Amino acid sequence: MRHAKSSWRDGNQPDRERPLSGRGERDAPAMARRLRARGTMPALILTSHAARAASTARIVAAILGCDPAAVRVEPTLYLASADAILTVVAAQNDRLAELLIVGHNPGLTHLANHLLPELALDNLPTAGVVAIGSDAEHWTDLGRAGRRLLHYDYPKNPDAADAPSRGH
Repeated sequence: MRHAKSSWRDGNQPDRERPLSGRGERDAPAMARRLRARGTMPALILTSHAARAASTARIVAAILGCDPAAVRVEPTLYLASADAILTVVAAQNDRLAELLIVGHNPGLTHLANHLLPELALDNLPTAGVVAIGSDAEHWTDLGRAGRRLLHYDYPKNPDAADAPSRGH
């Protein structure tokens, strides 16, 4: 999941400290409700330490009913490349069946395209989600195991519905 829309109101504010904009504060809960409707329940939510990403992660966790301790800040996700994100994923405990990453572009778009070339995203929009299923038994195998798109959604998706997606 890409963080929700951030505010550019204070041009002197460091990038990491930019908060969510009004639109971001509306889109993050809306996307979380769509995830909940699809039965998403990550055991762990890893987020960049940027304020906009961490806020998005906390909002999503609350709406999904996750334990607040399930949200863990991972500073290496800040503006991370696809390879860096995969490295973070590979380091996770294999007992975790579901994991949510909240981060930034262009790394998340590149990762989605690397794992699912048929998706061919130009840009993962803010608060956009690419849910990927995998045959991997270990997180370290994600880049090599069979993968499938579970769903792709974003706030302005004209085809979006709060109903569960098909083909889980």
